[in-house]
Amino acid sequence: MVSTPVTKLTFEEYLTYDDGSGFHYELVDGRLELMNPPTIQHFLIVAFLDTAFIAEIQRLSLPWLTFRETGTRTGKNKSRLTDLSVVTYEQARELINVSAVFESPPLLIVEVVNPDSIKRDYRYKRSEYAAVEVAEYWIVDPLKEKISVLWLEDGFYEETVFTGHQQIGSRTFPELAIAVEQIFTAGNLNQGRRD
Repeated sequence: MVSTPVTKLTFEEYLTYDDGSGFHYELVDGRLELMNPPTIQHFLIVAFLDTAFIAEIQRLSLPWLTFRETGTRTGKNKSRLTDLSVVTYEQARELINVSAVFESPPLLIVEVVNPDSIKRDYRYKRSEYAAVEVAEYWIVDPLKEKISVLWLEDGFYEETVFTGHQQIGSRTFPELAIAVEQIFTAGNLNQGRRD
């Protein structure tokens, strides 16, 4: 763990913060929290979902974009890094030449759970994303081989859990046809050679 010399930052200071380390941080109540680098499994799962979302966006000619590892402002001095976000062109245009931290809620956010992010993904991000009205939030959990899809209803998330052969239900992408096992297979290099 690297200690950071800065003890308190405003959201505006966070947008331009660079300690030269190359590390990524989230801003939580004005404090920087170091994010550990993702695993290869994590990267493969995110890449699979990103490709699936992009294909669906193109198929339906939607004015949306996907981004990996962008920020989402979740409070006065809070910003979370997302594994994958779906946003509108207009949201992206607003950030074309500034730090990629969305201040309006993405249409959909995906977080992939790893051992050090369990509480953050299931608890803190869940309540923060609901508070800023992210309409759909996926918690992809390779540790338990399940995917929780949360839809915002009256300010709170309603959760549906998908496992195994079940196809994931999405309000953002209602015609998306992906089974849970496909996502976890994508994150497993032992399932066959990739040349």
